[in-house]
Amino acid sequence: MAQWAIEAKGVSIRQACADFTISQTCYRYQPKLSDENELIADWLVRLTHNQKNWGFGLCFLHLRNVKGYGWNHKRVYRIYRALELNLRIKPKKRIVHEKPQPLAVPQTINQVWSMDFMHDQLSDAAASACSTCWTISTVRAWGSRLPCRYPRRG
Repeated sequence: MAQWAIEAKGVSIRQACADFTISQTCYRYQPKLSDENELIADWLVRLTHNQKNWGFGLCFLHLRNVKGYGWNHKRVYRIYRALELNLRIKPKKRIVHEKPQPLAVPQTINQVWSMDFMHDQLSDAAASACSTCWTISTVRAWGSRLPCRYPRRG
C-alpha cells in the first residue's frame, strides 16, 4: 500500500511509511533471489537422495565445508523443512517380555535337590559361611554345615 501511495499519489517514501506505520527499512527490503533458493533446494534433494541417512546437519555441513557455499543455516533449514525432507524419528522397539512358565513340582521324593551357599562378613572382618542342601519335594533340609570362622581373641 505504501508503494501504491508513492507511485500513484507522488508521496515521499518517508511520508508513506509514516502513514502506513512501517519502517523505511521494511519498505526497501528486497528478498534474496529465488533462483538461489532453488539451487539450495536442488542440492538438498540431491544430497538426501544419494545419502538416505543424512539429516539436516550433515547436509548443511557438506554444503558449507565440502562445496564451499556460505548460506545461512536458518535459510537452508527453512528450505529443508519446506521440501519435507525431515528424517522420520524411529520409535524405540519395545522388548516383549514373555510370561515365565510356572515351576514344575516334583512328583517323587529325591527327584530334585537344591543347594545354597551363604557368606557374610562383619565390619570387624569376622566372617561366617553356611552351606545347605535340601530336597524340593519335602522342603526338608538334608544337611547344613556351619563352620566357625570367628577369630579368637585372647
